[in-house]
Amino acid sequence: MATYLGFDFGTGRVGVAVGDAVTGTARALTTVAPRDWAAIDGLIAEWAPAALVVGLPLAEDGGEQPLTARTRRFARALAQRSRLPVYTCDERYSSLAADSALRARDGRTPAGNDAEAARIILEQWLSQADTTATPPQPPS
Repeated sequence: MATYLGFDFGTGRVGVAVGDAVTGTARALTTVAPRDWAAIDGLIAEWAPAALVVGLPLAEDGGEQPLTARTRRFARALAQRSRLPVYTCDERYSSLAADSALRARDGRTPAGNDAEAARIILEQWLSQADTTATPPQPPS
C-alpha cells in the first residue's frame, strides 16, 4: 500500500498529513516549523512515503502570488533532501475547507488548521492523481 505525505507550507507553520492510495483518504498528523528539517526528515523516515505532495498556493485567478515562489522552493528542498518524487497540488481554498471541517467536527475552529489543510490537499491530490503511474525521478 503506497503511503504519501502531504504538506501545507506556510511562513510560520507547515501542516503535515499522511494518506494512502488504496483508500484515497488522509489524516492530519502534525504541524512543524518551515525550516525544521530534522522534524520533516523524521516524518519521512517514519512513514516511508512513496512520494510527497505540497499544496501550491495560487491566487483566485490561478496565477502566482508571493507565497507561491517560497512554496516551490520548499518543494524543491523536499525533493533534494528526501530523494523522493514531490508533486504540487492547487491548494486554493484548502484553509477555508479545513476551517469548515474542523468547525463541523469540533464545533469550533482551532487557531492552527495547517495539518487539517494538509489533509485536504493530500486527499484532493489522491482523488486526482494516477498513483499507479511511474512517478518522476527525484533530482540527481
